[in-house]
Amino acid sequence: MEDLIRFDSVSQYNAFNQQETLHPLVTVIDLSTASPRHKASQYMGCYGVFLKEVICGDIKYGKEYYDYQEGTLVFMAPGQVFTVENDGQLYQPKGHALVFHPDLLHGTSLNAKMNEYTFFGYQVNEALHLSKRETQMVMDCFDKIKYELEHTIDKHSRKLIATNIELFLDYCMRFYDRQFITREIVHKGTLERFELLLSSYFSSDKPINIGLPSVAYCAGEMNLSAKYFGDLIKKATGQTAQEYIQSKLILVAKEKIFDRNKTINEIAFELGFKYPQHFSRVFKQRVGQSPNEYRLLKDLN
Repeated sequence: MEDLIRFDSVSQYNAFNQQETLHPLVTVIDLSTASPRHKASQYMGCYGVFLKEVICGDIKYGKEYYDYQEGTLVFMAPGQVFTVENDGQLYQPKGHALVFHPDLLHGTSLNAKMNEYTFFGYQVNEALHLSKRETQMVMDCFDKIKYELEHTIDKHSRKLIATNIELFLDYCMRFYDRQFITREIVHKGTLERFELLLSSYFSSDKPINIGLPSVAYCAGEMNLSAKYFGDLIKKATGQTAQEYIQSKLILVAKEKIFDRNKTINEIAFELGFKYPQHFSRVFKQRVGQSPNEYRLLKDLN
């Protein structure tokens, strides 16, 4: 079984990297100061943000569509695992790490905002690729946090550290918005694949056998994390992925309603609904008419 190193606390992560623990709940580390190590998968019990060089020893990145080559940010939430290829060779880690325990967030404004930073749920190959200027801004944020860590802990420490982390994460949201724009050609291809996936799904027996397509199912079929996929579709279309699926569902439903040989109940089951009344409710919410009313109106026209 492959080795797995667990980091349930900031102090454990510091000890692994031969760093002094200046604050029990947060650390900023220059990884190049750590000793050479063997590759091993790592479990994080804390939040982690890692600024890596493009070619580094400990994480294998997908490189198909790099926008910039100066640096890459990877985000981890508590409970996630970095899976790496262990070739038995020593390597020198490079880059910087910001690691903070969830307990740091209690009583801060950042605690209520963590769900907004959906990139903590992205896969490694959905990492944030930075320009040189963006990399410098990230380092400036890290330096401000480190400045607070090097001072004696007082009543202001938690608030100032959390505020600087929040500022950093807000910048990351801006950078990801930029990345969604600069990778528009790639994302257009993803949207086209999404459309083909839905068309193929609704023209098959999958709705009857599996049910309605979920966002998680579609993301998995496209080898993307659900959160990244959802954010991508929202940026590209202005709709959530669920709304986009429902729009496609309604288009297919309208076509099926023209077939007078099928009852509305039969159409509902063909589309993947367990209960016909659920289909009628969704259809009326989206179209403004019930399926029967829509069929009658079309007959009159």
